[in-house]
Amino acid sequence: MFCRLMSLRCAVLILAAFGWLVPGLGLSAEPELVPNLVPGTEPLTETGDFSVKMANGISGYLLKATEDSVAQRRQAWRPNFSTLENYAKSVEPNRRRLQKLIGAIDERVATPKWEYVCGPDAPEVIAETQRFQIRAVRWTVLPGVWGEGLLVEPTGKPLANLILIPDADQTPEMLTGLADSDSTCFQVLPLVEAGCRVLIPQLINRECTWSGNPEIAMTNITHREWIYRQAYEMGRHIIGLEVLKMMSAVDLLKQEADTPLGIAGYGEGALIAFYTAALDQRIDATLVSGYFNRRNNLWREPMYRNVFGLLREFGDAEIASLIMPRTLIIEHSQAPEVAGPPTTPANRRPSAAPGALTQPAFASVQQEVERARGLTRCPAGPVGIIEFVHNPDGQPLQTGSLKAISEWLDALNYKIEYESLPPQTMRLADRKFDPAERQQRQVAELVEHCQETVRRAEQIRKAYWQEAQPVTTAAEWPQKTAAYKKRLWEDLTGKLPDPTMPLATKSRKLKETDKYTMYEVKFDVWPDVFAWGYLLVPKGIAAGEKRPVVVCQHGLEGLPESVVIVDPKWPKYRNYRGYGARLAERGFVVYAPHNPYRGQTLFRQNQRKANPLGYTLYSFILGQHQRMLEWLGGLPYVDRERIGFYGISYGGLSAVRIPSLLDGYALSICCACFNDWTRKITALDFRAAYMFTAEYDHFQFNLGSTFNHAEMASLISPRPFMVERGHQDGVAPDEWVAYEYAKVRRHYAALGIPEKTEIEFFTGGHEIHGQGTFEFLHKHLNWPEEK
Repeated sequence: MFCRLMSLRCAVLILAAFGWLVPGLGLSAEPELVPNLVPGTEPLTETGDFSVKMANGISGYLLKATEDSVAQRRQAWRPNFSTLENYAKSVEPNRRRLQKLIGAIDERVATPKWEYVCGPDAPEVIAETQRFQIRAVRWTVLPGVWGEGLLVEPTGKPLANLILIPDADQTPEMLTGLADSDSTCFQVLPLVEAGCRVLIPQLINRECTWSGNPEIAMTNITHREWIYRQAYEMGRHIIGLEVLKMMSAVDLLKQEADTPLGIAGYGEGALIAFYTAALDQRIDATLVSGYFNRRNNLWREPMYRNVFGLLREFGDAEIASLIMPRTLIIEHSQAPEVAGPPTTPANRRPSAAPGALTQPAFASVQQEVERARGLTRCPAGPVGIIEFVHNPDGQPLQTGSLKAISEWLDALNYKIEYESLPPQTMRLADRKFDPAERQQRQVAELVEHCQETVRRAEQIRKAYWQEAQPVTTAAEWPQKTAAYKKRLWEDLTGKLPDPTMPLATKSRKLKETDKYTMYEVKFDVWPDVFAWGYLLVPKGIAAGEKRPVVVCQHGLEGLPESVVIVDPKWPKYRNYRGYGARLAERGFVVYAPHNPYRGQTLFRQNQRKANPLGYTLYSFILGQHQRMLEWLGGLPYVDRERIGFYGISYGGLSAVRIPSLLDGYALSICCACFNDWTRKITALDFRAAYMFTAEYDHFQFNLGSTFNHAEMASLISPRPFMVERGHQDGVAPDEWVAYEYAKVRRHYAALGIPEKTEIEFFTGGHEIHGQGTFEFLHKHLNWPEEK
């Protein structure tokens, strides 16, 4: 009997060695050495699309965190209600943080000036009556950047200065009766005829006429998003840039110190008026129409409203509290409604991010108003006035209702009978002023301002990194850069709490070859958030032996299986070449994790949900990799000191970001991604730049001013770092890659360890080459290469 069992066992081993199954026996080779589960795990019986489940789990986590943020915001506030002056002083740190969040950080021109926009084809006075004149004006804001609009001046000395900001898709001409309008436009002329001077600025609109480069591609991205994209990466924002325009206008209007100043806006104009009043305490009264609301659905709004970290500290109620003790009037009116993403005109690339504007529910607006009042109320009473103007039945008012305007003017201590004077017929100039040319100038100026900031990005980063200079020894470098690592994680990427859930690892065997066994593994990270991937364990690991690990990271829209498929007929084989399986065949333990950048709009909207909370997708990915390193390091056949990272494409982006923050990775290899990332994001002269694509998830607030790929690689040092680059890879030109890598090579040389970094150029495209990189892994993970 014993001999018969031994013969059967030998037969099984021989058949399994050739990769043949044993029909009817349900056995595999070496059953005691190749178990059906990874050691220390429970059976994984769950089925379904784990990629979708992961994305949904992250979404659920973020939606809950958004709701929780309302109560948690007060931790960032220390209001002092003892006096009005002390209150304003106590919220000043919050005011400055808001200014930074919206990117209103550029220094305005010290002595702004007005200019009339006129010339041979444009009149100085566009229209006039006996009581006022309308002129096209511009005013200096930043070097090369002007505000523009219409200035409507009474013939006598103005009794009040008003800034009235229309919605982005309205023109100043609509508010003055010089162009067709509807009931959503403020009525300006009665204000002027009663003695007010009114400036009506032009905002960047939601058209896409100039969004693109005709030599590369024109897109359906709105002008607001077009500027947002290139500003955001450098720590600026379309919101902040337009707020700076209004603050410069205040500079000019406040030259008459005894004249009260009010600001009002509708729709997008209300957003700009609201934020301007929160930052600029010279504004005496503010009217916000068609905007005020809870911001828990900020991620659903257009991309150009995305403000990184806003909801950690600010909802509309908190911003309202910055206007106190001055007066704020909130009008519940018919808000602009914008469907998104925008339609794509003929011959344009569909690149715009999704996002829509809808009519706020009355109950939601009322709730936020009451919350604002609660934040500014103390035992002695409110520190300022917040008036809520609305219909008794909750239906939206017409914009600029008599009650709202009257409350606004009353707050300026300026008593007039609104609409008390009969209107006069305006005399129009023979020549017409062209609002379309004004819009084109406004777009072009902000684009150039943003691009000039991008051109200075390397110098800006160099100044930012002065604290780490001079470069010292390899042993001292991690300590010198600890603060930078902390900022990259906490301020720029967003740091979630360390994983809170028990590991609860589950596994099941997927495949067995003569070289390795592959398992599917899933473990918990946070509530609703888990990690998932494939583990490849080489055959022949001796008892007590510790092997090095290579974490092989897939690219955009990939799966764990992407790096282990060895079938040349698979469409993506040319990119991946089964490199994870090939490394397992060389004796490395391989782990292929799933990173949640799959599902197109599904995962990109998770990025949108994360940003207002000060998080990104990498906030979750880093937590997953923290837990992953913990688990891998505990496997009996793994050497936790020899875990390397090797990623391609989006996984290559992970290769410069994750090991720069997680010291548990002993080395990193970046394939098909490394380049001048800031330029890649914002270039207007490169076909594959993200300015022209729908990959809006790549934009990261202020990254270009702080960390490019070379700076991230410096945080990986003194651990080994390598770049794998195909000459024909369209991700970026060779010259960009080589230029950025030269800084890495110089840094490693300065540390005295030039042998720990390499770059391999090869003839090929966006793909794994697997030659120099494999040698790099064998060398630096100290695993002998079979000859």
